[in-house]
Amino acid sequence: MSEELNDEVTSINSIYGDQTLSRLWHEPQLYALSLPAQPSISIRVEFPTNYPDAPPSVLGTQSIGENVAKGDGAYLVELVREVLAEVYIPGAPCIYDLIEEADQRLQELGLDQSSKDEEQQAAQAHGQPASTTDHQSSSDGPQSLDELADPPPWALSDVVTEKKSVFVARAAAVTSIDQAKQYLTHLLATDKKVAKATHNITAWRIHGQNGVQYQDCDDDGETAAGGRLLHLLELMGVWDAMVVVTRWYGGVQLGPDRFRIINQTARDALVKGGLAPDAGKDSVKKKGKN
Repeated sequence: MSEELNDEVTSINSIYGDQTLSRLWHEPQLYALSLPAQPSISIRVEFPTNYPDAPPSVLGTQSIGENVAKGDGAYLVELVREVLAEVYIPGAPCIYDLIEEADQRLQELGLDQSSKDEEQQAAQAHGQPASTTDHQSSSDGPQSLDELADPPPWALSDVVTEKKSVFVARAAAVTSIDQAKQYLTHLLATDKKVAKATHNITAWRIHGQNGVQYQDCDDDGETAAGGRLLHLLELMGVWDAMVVVTRWYGGVQLGPDRFRIINQTARDALVKGGLAPDAGKDSVKKKGKN
């Protein structure tokens, strides 16, 4: 297995769970892929020796659970093939994007089995039929998805893996402290893997009315990381923006390297989102050289 594929497998399993990508065979490089939205079905995926310069192949279903309806396995295989053709870029790892896009489509189609399982478990815990949980959610408990605002326009960094710890950053433009807090609340309420991460380090800088300036940060348990993230925003001259760096701890302490990676992913997200003052100039320079 190439080091690049090994890092990607480690990243995916750290984010979504140990059984998301399971190796079936070494040569050829065969893996079973289980989508978080459809854990009852696993798909057989083959990686060529020159991946990611060449795309993986979706071969078919590896296993199908007992309660899966007839035809669902074949449908999922075709959906994953379609998504793979859209997200794959030669030379770039694609499984993270494949999982995110496939899960999003399954949710839009009402085929997110993981959500249905959680509803049934919640209903059983309260001694209610699963069909009544939708009516109960608005009266008590956490805020329902329908009550949340539209999804924030996040710009995502590349995923970075270091000694089994996984880092990814999100950045978005904000105009008020309330909006920044709403964006963070929305992220934690709608993305289960982010909510379960070891740390979600945040920082924002906002120009208020009458020349008032607001800036704040939160370590979320990663001591001193929030202050360093805020300092990065200051050095980059970023205003009216927020950044969230998510880390899944892999069991090996990174020491000062963790701060380098936190800033690296944050910078990547800010530049990709066009939130760094010089980001546009850099892209113009690159285009001029071509």
